[in-house]
Amino acid sequence: MLPTSIDGTVALLAEGDYLAERGLAATVYFALQLQRPLFLEGHAGVGKTEIANVLARTLGRELIRLQCFDGMDQAAAVYEWNYQRQMLAIRLAEAGGRGTDEAALTRQIFAREYLLERPLLRALVPCNGRMPVLLIDELDRADEPFEAYLLEVLSEFQISIPELGTVAAPEPPIVIITSNRTREIHDAIKRRCFYYWVNHPDAQRELDILRRKLPQAPEQLAREVVAFAQSVRGLDLFKAPGVSETLDWAQALLRLHIQALDVDSIAVSLGILLKYQDDLARVGGEHTGALLAAARTHAITISP
Repeated sequence: MLPTSIDGTVALLAEGDYLAERGLAATVYFALQLQRPLFLEGHAGVGKTEIANVLARTLGRELIRLQCFDGMDQAAAVYEWNYQRQMLAIRLAEAGGRGTDEAALTRQIFAREYLLERPLLRALVPCNGRMPVLLIDELDRADEPFEAYLLEVLSEFQISIPELGTVAAPEPPIVIITSNRTREIHDAIKRRCFYYWVNHPDAQRELDILRRKLPQAPEQLAREVVAFAQSVRGLDLFKAPGVSETLDWAQALLRLHIQALDVDSIAVSLGILLKYQDDLARVGGEHTGALLAAARTHAITISP
């Protein structure tokens, strides 16, 4: 059942261990109630994709994911015919003396059973009586021709298959579109969606997330990990760590039985928090001690 208020949406997401700020929860609520696609933009690792995962779990719906990539075409995103099965059917028909009736053979090999449904087409069909959650992930990786095609699908929620006709959704699926903003998405796509920029969480919310995901983490370690990640994000880095990196880092430190951060534990595990050599050089080595001292001071100020 869909949430009936913003507070209900906050609670629904929290049920799936997603601690959303109120602005994000409000935008999710409006998208669900008004049956509009939700367009989430933000840096990698801030939790955009997880919104779709959580909604699918908490609402009891199938999650259909379309991972975008450069050069993606209709065969990868929408549908294609199973040419091997079609050729086999043709040969069997010819062997059985039925190959001369071209019209009947055409109807046979272009039946629905020979169709390979890709994510966009699958998302138009209910699963167990409910419309699925369609995640179109990292749309900025796809090219503009795909955007143009997607625009048509989002306008009518239907797809035309020349050999079969039009497949139309009985009602719109829940659509989540994400972008890391490596390029700008066309305004026409954004106009059809409700938009929200997902930012890195503040220290208090990130600590709450870490506590929720890793309740076994010692309190001092949790605070210092969050404070260190927050301090690092303030630097001029090629790729600032997201919440997912913070959680991975905390998990790694737990495997080392670390109770509180120190220079040595940071040195051996920093590659989990940061993923580029220039960023590691900016944070590691002689810089680590000063950043750790600042993080310890910051950790004390985070509310209990």
